[in-house]
Amino acid sequence: MSDQKNNNIMIEADGLTKLYGSVKAVEDITFSCRQGEIVGFLGPNGAGKTTTMRILTGYMPPNAGAAFIAGYNTLSESIQARQHLGYMPETVPLYQEMSVESYLAFVGRLRNVDNLWEKVDDVMEAVDLLDRAETHIGKLSKGMRQRVGLAQALIHDPDVLILDEPTIGLDPAQIREVRRLIVELGKKHTILLSTHILTEVEQICNRVIMIINGRIWADMPLKEITGQDGSTLLTLKLAQPAADTDATLGQLPGVLQVNQTQPREYQLLIDGREATRINVASTAVNAGWGLLELSAVRISLETLFLDKMNEAELARAAEAAEEEELMAEEKEEMLAAGLANAELEEEEE
Repeated sequence: MSDQKNNNIMIEADGLTKLYGSVKAVEDITFSCRQGEIVGFLGPNGAGKTTTMRILTGYMPPNAGAAFIAGYNTLSESIQARQHLGYMPETVPLYQEMSVESYLAFVGRLRNVDNLWEKVDDVMEAVDLLDRAETHIGKLSKGMRQRVGLAQALIHDPDVLILDEPTIGLDPAQIREVRRLIVELGKKHTILLSTHILTEVEQICNRVIMIINGRIWADMPLKEITGQDGSTLLTLKLAQPAADTDATLGQLPGVLQVNQTQPREYQLLIDGREATRINVASTAVNAGWGLLELSAVRISLETLFLDKMNEAELARAAEAAEEEELMAEEKEEMLAAGLANAELEEEEE
């Protein structure tokens, strides 16, 4: 068992790599989620989110690395890990001919739940299904079936919930209700929520992990992205900046970071105080840089996501170019070796 029990880490992925033939679905995925966190697991389709979740839930083994739930290895301590885990896959495998309560009782028996019928009533109440207890699952709407999926994940009162696209295919009213349920569940459970809906993450989660092309490209608290930590991003445009403008701005009190984005344009991360903005503006004026614009920029999850997508594509293109160059060099070396052998054979003849 991992030492996670001592530091409240409930989910841990340690160097997870999964191959499908020669294709790497995920590569060296490493992150952890602490008790009480609601973590958004973001990425485009085919990025490796579902593969990572299947490894974390013990559904499939990784080719390399290890996964832990509540400190238990999902392979070598599979039973103990699953006792602490509730999983709602993208498509919940429900028995359509069973009633809601009989299905939940069936799942509860598989989970060896004590006080079974009391627990069935509790989870139906938690997901607002008490009035549908005797309804056959096949007669429920998609939104109601999603609630049944949540209920089966909760029946054994797990510490960890892993939810894969829980609102996919729902109408706006159903989406709002499922999101409300997840926020409520987050008060008692650690939740890893996979989705590609950015607004969903902004409304539900307190942290975001972005996975692109099978690798993690961002892992940070949501408040750092949206500026809820009090920081502000400024755009500064100057007519005549000096060679040391970025260094001068970086030394001002309250300026946390300075990046030159264009020859006459800078982005400044500041502490959010009005006094800091005034100081930046007066410094630009007094230095004779010709202040053209000083404006606040709203940092959005969408902006960060698109930036990371662009970074990932540039990195992939660079890797492909490097690989092509290596192959060309190997080809040249093989050709040169072949010519050398041919010349040697001619000399021997």
